[in-house]
Amino acid sequence: MTKIIVDKTYLEWPFFEEHHRTLAVNIDLWCQANLTNTHNHLDIDKACKDLVSKLADGGWLRYVVPKAYGGIFDDIDVRSLCLIRETLARYDGLADFVFAMQGLGSGTITLFGSTKVKEEYLRDVATGKKIAAFALTELESGSDVANMTSAAKNMGDYYLVNGTKTYISNGGIADYYVLFVRTGEAAGAKGLSAMVLDANTKGLKITERIEVIAPHPLATIKFDNCKIPKEKLLGPAGSGFKASMATLDIFRSTVGAAALGFARRALSDAVARTQDRHLFGAPLNELQLVQGMLAESAVDVDTSALLIYRAAWTSDTKERRVTREAAMAKMHATETAQTVIDKAMQIFGGMGVVKGIKVEELYREVRALRIYEGATEVQKVIIAKQLLKTHKDLN
Repeated sequence: MTKIIVDKTYLEWPFFEEHHRTLAVNIDLWCQANLTNTHNHLDIDKACKDLVSKLADGGWLRYVVPKAYGGIFDDIDVRSLCLIRETLARYDGLADFVFAMQGLGSGTITLFGSTKVKEEYLRDVATGKKIAAFALTELESGSDVANMTSAAKNMGDYYLVNGTKTYISNGGIADYYVLFVRTGEAAGAKGLSAMVLDANTKGLKITERIEVIAPHPLATIKFDNCKIPKEKLLGPAGSGFKASMATLDIFRSTVGAAALGFARRALSDAVARTQDRHLFGAPLNELQLVQGMLAESAVDVDTSALLIYRAAWTSDTKERRVTREAAMAKMHATETAQTVIDKAMQIFGGMGVVKGIKVEELYREVRALRIYEGATEVQKVIIAKQLLKTHKDLN
């Protein structure tokens, strides 16, 4: 594996405590020893299952659940999640994906589940015994969550669920899905609920496996009269929109962290390439145009890191929603990571588009991050609404 050189002075920033700095060192050492980028993309399901086990054995999945259920901290520590995702992404995009889904697919349970539901699922998430999934997206509604049509009918002791979800990560390999459906308490967003659906529930069908440019397990899932016991409801009926947004507030910052990891790896590889490659009788790094590309990339990396760890620190220490901060971090980090990686490909020249070269893999990996968990355009709307609200409140 190519040596990855990263400026670690950002760990000196006041956003971090000493245990975060220790974590950053330990996860980097673990990645060096355990992630080899030799996944068989012809069997992506097996690769993901193997990585769940590997991450669990390393103790990293304990960071996605509270201490009461086998975790590290009393509450989820977003800075730790970001540091782990950033580091995993530098080495292996699929490992980052696996870690992220164990967190996203259990986050709503952590925030809104009953003690019984937490006990049933969270320990198994931390030990890798259960693979988690987050089933929110529908083909027609997309980022307009309030417009979803999948519905759950109240049958007394249970809900009867019908509908379809698509682009569901871990679809087909998950042991359970945190499912968001319309329960009809009110119109729009106020009529949605969150609940846990076990993958072996009668009536659940994987209707399509979706292939994407960076191989990950994605599926379209159909629900045909699936029964979900009332005890699997996460929070009160009608609070599903709130539950989904609260979960995404936490994990949007970590999406930015993954993008940051991709960008750091691209910048490291690009710098190495400029030292090794000679043009016109001199190293590539002596060309001022190339120096400009490296400088712009370095600025993009640092500004992304500042936004990400501000959002994570605020979430951890201020005990409030970080809707604006997380949206800014996610938008800026994913957009600039795409730019940093594109510059790295230019520096690599023809080699940059060759299958098997890391920057080519990064180019494919990073593109989806600008879409999932709220596309860039949605983040702009969120940021603007928060800005307008703040100005109104201060008047």
